Amino acid sequence: MTREIRIGDRPVGDGHPTYIVSEIGINHNGNLEDAKRLIDASMLAGVDAVKFQKRTPELCVPPEQRDKMRETPWGYISYLDYRYKVEFGEQEYAAIDAYCAERNLQWFVSVWDEPSVDFMEPFDPVCYKVPSASLTDHDLLRRVRATGKPILISTGMSTMEQIEAAVEVLGTDDLLINHATSTYPCDPEELNLAAINTLREKFPCPIGYSGHEVGLIPTVVAVALGACSVERHVTLDRANWGSDQAASVEPGGFQRLVKYIRVTETALGDGVKRVYESEQKSLAKLRRVNA
Repeated sequence: MTREIRIGDRPVGDGHPTYIVSEIGINHNGNLEDAKRLIDASMLAGVDAVKFQKRTPELCVPPEQRDKMRETPWGYISYLDYRYKVEFGEQEYAAIDAYCAERNLQWFVSVWDEPSVDFMEPFDPVCYKVPSASLTDHDLLRRVRATGKPILISTGMSTMEQIEAAVEVLGTDDLLINHATSTYPCDPEELNLAAINTLREKFPCPIGYSGHEVGLIPTVVAVALGACSVERHVTLDRANWGSDQAASVEPGGFQRLVKYIRVTETALGDGVKRVYESEQKSLAKLRRVNA
């Protein structure tokens, strides 16, 4: 069984280098210059793509949450007003598109609602991501599928039945499924990395990992367990304001993460047991009985 999709000019799946996504999300806090700094940090780390998030706030914020007040960098404002503050519009995404094109870096977004798909289509992203929160929005799934682009989905806060229902709507062509736990940050005992294999056994498409843990080790282990794509949030400073910052990786850490993943890929090998040329001196020196 071939587990492979193509994202732009990149084959993604079993037997290919891990597709590493730097999730900028809303860690820019509505500041375009910070978004560019995060793009630069991600590119320096050697990622394959950067990802943002696109929402229509009045659709994505539940009615009972809209008027709740909270302290923010913009003052004491409603949750709905806050969501507008961190939302990029056409001008900002045009700048991001040009900035990434100059650097030959792939970029795409998580779309949280159908109007966001319509908003993004003129930018012709290489693929779309459906976040865990929207996995059960079948109308959104159909709208994303209608674009004809590859689709990534995350499976946090979802039962296997809900995942199966989403895959039934989408089909498995040009689909990548990410294992995820939607806790920010997530305790190790709830990461459940073994579910990567569960998803591999259940579905014929590539399986990835979207991590929200503190640290780097679980993401590297996910690659060793068969994740062909990994996604981690990036931040300029984990102490910055925002709900995703604490579960994010700072630039230096992201550089180490990419390095560890590439070393892991090399170390995994092909599974064929052999005697390497480099072992011959040890063989001649140490083996006492030949059989």
